[in-house]
Amino acid sequence: MLAGKRILLIIGGGIAAYKALELIRLVQKAGAAVVPVLTRAGAQFVTPLSVGALAGARVHQDLFDLTDEAEMGHIRLSRAADLVVVAPATADLLARMAGGRADDLASTLLLATDKRVLVAPAMNVRMWQHPATQRNLAVLRSDGVLVVGPDAGEMACGEYGPGRMAEPAAIVAAIGAAIGSAIGSASGAGPGGGPLAGRHVLVTSGPTHEPIDPVRYIANRSSGAQGAAVAAALRDLGARVTFVTGPAVVPPPAGVAVVRVETAREMAAAVAAALPAEAAVMAAAVADWHVTNASGQKLKKAGSGGAPELAFAENPDILAAVSAGPQRPRLVVGFAAETADVVAHATAKRARKGCDWIVANDVSPGTGIMGGAENAVVLITAAGAEAWPRMGKDAVARRLAARIAAALA
Repeated sequence: MLAGKRILLIIGGGIAAYKALELIRLVQKAGAAVVPVLTRAGAQFVTPLSVGALAGARVHQDLFDLTDEAEMGHIRLSRAADLVVVAPATADLLARMAGGRADDLASTLLLATDKRVLVAPAMNVRMWQHPATQRNLAVLRSDGVLVVGPDAGEMACGEYGPGRMAEPAAIVAAIGAAIGSAIGSASGAGPGGGPLAGRHVLVTSGPTHEPIDPVRYIANRSSGAQGAAVAAALRDLGARVTFVTGPAVVPPPAGVAVVRVETAREMAAAVAAALPAEAAVMAAAVADWHVTNASGQKLKKAGSGGAPELAFAENPDILAAVSAGPQRPRLVVGFAAETADVVAHATAKRARKGCDWIVANDVSPGTGIMGGAENAVVLITAAGAEAWPRMGKDAVARRLAARIAAALA
């Protein structure tokens, strides 16, 4: 997919800039040429000499370079690439992109380009979690900017959490998916076109919250990131997407019909109301049980210190109901989050639920997948198990959306 392609790589100013050197090597190994742009801050972490030597190309740094700008170099650079990649994409760069700034070479290129843009965020965990950064990211996503990462892990500052730039191999996978999506767009994808144009696809996402009392509930660690990414990828292929989401951390993508629910029973009703659809992707992490004796008042500690006795009942099996229902979509895709014997459990789940495919993953502690930025899935179909490499959740979503489009063709 990358053979003969040209990647414009903008290197922002963060400690993760050193990973850009490995990224250049891997992109070239995949067959693409790299045109590097080094920001002033980026040059504090990696040198123009090292970047240029690895890329085998001149490093562009100055917006007001007399030689380049005699030929409108910023326009030429921004249009000649097949994809623009920002890695690392710092909090400042994301803010400047979201605000439409154009006061240095990198920001001007990003504003002038007519190509797709992929960003790999990298910053301190508090900066990543700050509402301003999340607002900026939501704006960029709604503008069509693709995102890979960040990963969770230990920071250079000693803190731990999400904010580490995705590994170079994962960024290369996201580049391949973005190039493939752009090729599809050139052949008719986008608003009103694309392989899924005119088709209705239902996507569920996020956790459900099952109340114990007005202030407490039972839930799981799902962030909703994978479901949101799937909805966005299907939208980008032209589908009309109904997105039924529990109280997720990740906001819904733009351009889809959003139905917000809280409990599994509410989600089951919303799914039934959204049918018919040609495909259903059931990515939500639905709670298996709800509390039948939930209190209308906040539960208090008893004087004896004893815990309250909670009674449970099974929630509706939404995936099985959709698979066996009278309005069954042509393609039903379930998800299976496992901590052991992933393929065996997911294969049994596919047979038990009656769905066509299961997207299975290992969410054991230490994998960083539940609530993280990456995923490593196994696609279970009637033909068997197909393991995909670990990659960003956006890249997983685009690959799954392409498979869905092929299956419905």
